[in-house]
Amino acid sequence: MKIDSKLSSILHLLLHMAHSERPMTSEALAACMPGSNPVVVRRTLAGLREAGFVSSERGHGGGWVLACDLRNVTLRDVYDAVGAPAVFAMGHRTDNPQCLVEQAVNAALDGALRDAEALLVQRLGSVTLAVLSADFNRRFAERPHDRSHHHAHGHHPQPE
Repeated sequence: MKIDSKLSSILHLLLHMAHSERPMTSEALAACMPGSNPVVVRRTLAGLREAGFVSSERGHGGGWVLACDLRNVTLRDVYDAVGAPAVFAMGHRTDNPQCLVEQAVNAALDGALRDAEALLVQRLGSVTLAVLSADFNRRFAERPHDRSHHHAHGHHPQPE
């Protein structure tokens, strides 16, 4: 089963930008996430630009920067900005079954999936980008032997 990692990828990009001392090009951001490419990064960040989370400047020294206060943006805000993708890959065999057994199965799954999705979305609303940034800063400080990897990707911890 293919998982949707779009939200995770976007949060990854946002944190790289938060810890960069200068604008980051699409190429530099794509290099931070193996398997990505600059075109996908630009397309992804264009949607976040419309939501006011990032901005971009063209030309020499240009690139993508955060345009928001990390303390005021929750993971839920980012989730909504990317179109509130389906949380679960599970679903019904058929949406309007004639079979009474399948109707009972659908009813049971509907309630459980709705409750689980509501809990996840609520939790996303309680975590800000500043909390993620602080968690990264803590991890960075605790793991000096991993620092060269993060500096290569533009990570420069900044105070809250």
